[in-house]
Amino acid sequence: MKTHMLIRRFAGSFILLSLVLAHYHSQYWLWFTAFVGLNLLQSSFTNFCPLEIILKKFGVGGCCCESDNSGSSCCEK
Repeated sequence: MKTHMLIRRFAGSFILLSLVLAHYHSQYWLWFTAFVGLNLLQSSFTNFCPLEIILKKFGVGGCCCESDNSGSSCCEK
């Protein structure tokens, strides 16, 4: 599975989980929702995502780009 797909799943899951926790436990969980949203926003401008680094260290995910017509992949470069 590609890294960008995993990041989107993590972000969506964290946002939904924090909303449920805010509803049933404490409204302070909304700060976590804001953190995830701000991290997604900054990564769209900077192309820096801490979760991507963590996933790579664990060897999870793959290359975010498709291979070109020559058959090579950006993961091989």
